Amino acid sequence: MNMQQAARRADDILDALFREIKPEVKWTHDTTSLGSCDVTRRRAVMTIVSAERRGNFLGVVDRAWRNSGYRMKSINNDPDVPAIFARTDDGFGVSLIVGGEGQVFFEVDTPCVEESEVAESTTPATAPTYEGMEHIPRPHIRSPFWSAGSP
Repeated sequence: MNMQQAARRADDILDALFREIKPEVKWTHDTTSLGSCDVTRRRAVMTIVSAERRGNFLGVVDRAWRNSGYRMKSINNDPDVPAIFARTDDGFGVSLIVGGEGQVFFEVDTPCVEESEVAESTTPATAPTYEGMEHIPRPHIRSPFWSAGSP
Protein backbone atom coordinates (compact mmCIF):
# COMPACT_ATOMS: atom_id res chain seq x y z
CA MET A 1 0.00 0.00 0.00
CA ASN A 2 1.31 3.48 -0.81
CA MET A 3 0.46 6.81 0.82
CA GLN A 4 -2.27 7.63 -1.73
CA GLN A 5 -3.94 4.26 -1.20
CA ALA A 6 -3.69 4.72 2.56
CA ALA A 7 -5.21 8.22 2.29
CA ARG A 8 -8.08 6.75 0.25
CA ARG A 9 -8.59 4.07 2.94
CA ALA A 10 -8.63 6.84 5.60
CA ASP A 11 -11.31 8.65 3.57
CA ASP A 12 -13.32 5.42 3.34
CA ILE A 13 -13.11 5.00 7.14
CA LEU A 14 -14.40 8.56 7.66
CA ASP A 15 -17.09 8.21 4.97
CA ALA A 16 -18.39 5.02 6.61
CA LEU A 17 -18.53 6.71 10.00
CA PHE A 18 -20.45 9.74 8.76
CA ARG A 19 -23.01 7.42 7.10
CA GLU A 20 -23.66 5.93 10.57
CA ILE A 21 -24.40 9.27 12.24
CA LYS A 22 -28.16 9.83 12.20
CA PRO A 23 -29.48 12.43 11.90
CA GLU A 24 -26.58 13.50 9.73
CA VAL A 25 -24.16 16.23 10.73
CA LYS A 26 -22.51 18.69 8.37
CA TRP A 27 -18.72 18.49 8.13
CA THR A 28 -15.80 19.99 6.25
CA HIS A 29 -12.33 18.79 5.39
CA ASP A 30 -9.60 19.85 7.78
CA THR A 31 -5.89 19.62 7.01
CA THR A 32 -4.18 16.55 5.59
CA SER A 33 -0.72 15.95 7.05
CA LEU A 34 2.02 13.91 5.41
CA GLY A 35 4.77 12.23 7.37
CA SER A 36 7.75 10.39 5.96
CA CYS A 37 5.63 7.25 5.45
CA ASP A 38 2.15 8.07 6.81
CA VAL A 39 -0.85 10.31 6.18
CA THR A 40 -3.36 11.94 8.53
CA ARG A 41 -6.80 12.89 7.23
CA ARG A 42 -8.99 15.20 9.32
CA ARG A 43 -12.60 16.40 9.27
CA ALA A 44 -14.32 19.03 11.40
CA VAL A 45 -18.02 18.84 12.27
CA MET A 46 -19.75 22.14 11.53
CA THR A 47 -23.06 21.11 13.07
CA ILE A 48 -23.51 22.39 16.62
CA VAL A 49 -23.52 19.36 18.92
CA SER A 50 -24.94 20.68 22.17
CA ALA A 51 -23.55 19.66 25.54
CA GLU A 52 -26.91 17.93 26.15
CA ARG A 53 -26.47 15.79 22.99
CA ARG A 54 -22.72 15.21 23.23
CA GLY A 55 -23.13 11.88 25.05
CA ASN A 56 -25.54 10.67 22.35
CA PHE A 57 -23.05 11.67 19.66
CA LEU A 58 -20.12 9.95 21.37
CA GLY A 59 -22.27 6.84 21.83
CA VAL A 60 -23.12 6.71 18.11
CA VAL A 61 -19.44 6.93 17.18
CA ASP A 62 -18.35 4.41 19.84
CA ARG A 63 -20.96 1.88 18.67
CA ALA A 64 -20.10 2.41 14.99
CA TRP A 65 -16.41 1.81 15.62
CA ARG A 66 -17.01 -1.23 17.84
CA ASN A 67 -19.46 -2.68 15.28
CA SER A 68 -16.74 -2.23 12.65
CA GLY A 69 -14.38 -4.32 14.78
CA TYR A 70 -12.15 -1.44 15.86
CA ARG A 71 -10.17 -1.93 19.07
CA MET A 72 -10.72 0.83 21.62
CA LYS A 73 -7.37 2.22 22.77
CA SER A 74 -8.57 4.94 25.13
CA ILE A 75 -11.66 6.92 26.06
CA ASN A 76 -11.43 10.30 27.76
CA ASN A 77 -14.69 10.96 29.63
CA ASP A 78 -13.90 14.60 30.46
CA PRO A 79 -17.27 16.41 30.27
CA ASP A 80 -15.85 19.39 28.35
CA VAL A 81 -13.26 17.79 26.06
CA PRO A 82 -14.10 14.10 25.67
CA ALA A 83 -12.24 11.95 23.17
CA ILE A 84 -12.25 8.42 21.77
CA PHE A 85 -9.17 6.71 20.31
CA ALA A 86 -9.38 3.39 18.46
CA ARG A 87 -7.47 1.28 15.93
CA THR A 88 -8.70 -0.66 12.91
CA ASP A 89 -7.66 -4.25 12.22
CA ASP A 90 -5.36 -2.99 9.46
CA GLY A 91 -3.51 -0.54 11.73
CA PHE A 92 -5.25 2.79 11.08
CA GLY A 93 -5.66 5.00 14.15
CA VAL A 94 -9.05 6.71 14.43
CA SER A 95 -9.98 9.43 16.86
CA LEU A 96 -12.79 11.74 17.84
CA ILE A 97 -11.82 14.80 19.86
CA VAL A 98 -14.22 17.45 21.15
CA GLY A 99 -12.51 20.82 21.10
CA GLY A 100 -13.39 24.41 21.92
CA GLU A 101 -17.08 25.31 22.05
CA GLY A 102 -17.92 21.63 21.63
CA GLN A 103 -16.61 21.34 18.07
CA VAL A 104 -16.06 17.73 17.07
CA PHE A 105 -12.95 16.72 15.11
CA PHE A 106 -12.21 13.36 13.51
CA GLU A 107 -8.76 12.15 12.54
CA VAL A 108 -7.47 9.01 10.83
CA ASP A 109 -3.75 8.21 10.99
CA THR A 110 -2.43 5.66 8.52
CA PRO A 111 0.22 3.10 9.31
CA CYS A 112 3.64 3.51 7.71
CA VAL A 113 3.32 2.72 4.00
CA GLU A 114 5.30 3.17 0.78
CA GLU A 115 6.04 6.82 0.00
CA SER A 116 4.01 8.41 -2.80
CA GLU A 117 2.24 11.60 -3.78
CA VAL A 118 -1.09 12.18 -1.99
CA ALA A 119 -4.03 13.93 -3.62
CA GLU A 120 -6.71 15.83 -1.74
CA SER A 121 -9.76 13.84 -0.70
CA THR A 122 -12.39 13.43 -3.39
CA THR A 123 -15.22 13.03 -0.88
CA PRO A 124 -17.36 16.18 -1.11
CA ALA A 125 -17.76 18.00 2.20
CA THR A 126 -21.33 18.53 3.39
CA ALA A 127 -20.57 22.00 4.81
CA PRO A 128 -18.67 24.92 3.23
CA THR A 129 -14.96 24.24 2.75
CA TYR A 130 -13.75 27.59 4.13
CA GLU A 131 -10.98 27.67 1.53
CA GLY A 132 -8.68 30.64 1.91
CA MET A 133 -9.49 31.07 5.59
CA GLU A 134 -6.67 30.64 8.09
CA HIS A 135 -8.80 28.51 10.44
CA ILE A 136 -12.03 26.57 10.22
CA PRO A 137 -14.69 28.51 12.16
CA ARG A 138 -16.51 27.15 15.19
CA PRO A 139 -19.61 25.05 14.47
CA HIS A 140 -22.50 27.21 13.33
CA ILE A 141 -24.96 24.90 11.53
CA ARG A 142 -28.01 24.07 13.63
CA SER A 143 -29.67 20.66 13.75
CA PRO A 144 -33.08 20.14 15.36
CA PHE A 145 -31.65 17.06 17.11
CA TRP A 146 -27.89 17.54 17.63
CA SER A 147 -28.15 21.22 18.56
CA ALA A 148 -31.09 20.79 20.96
CA GLY A 149 -30.56 22.71 24.19
CA SER A 150 -27.82 24.98 22.83
CA PRO A 151 -28.34 28.76 22.72
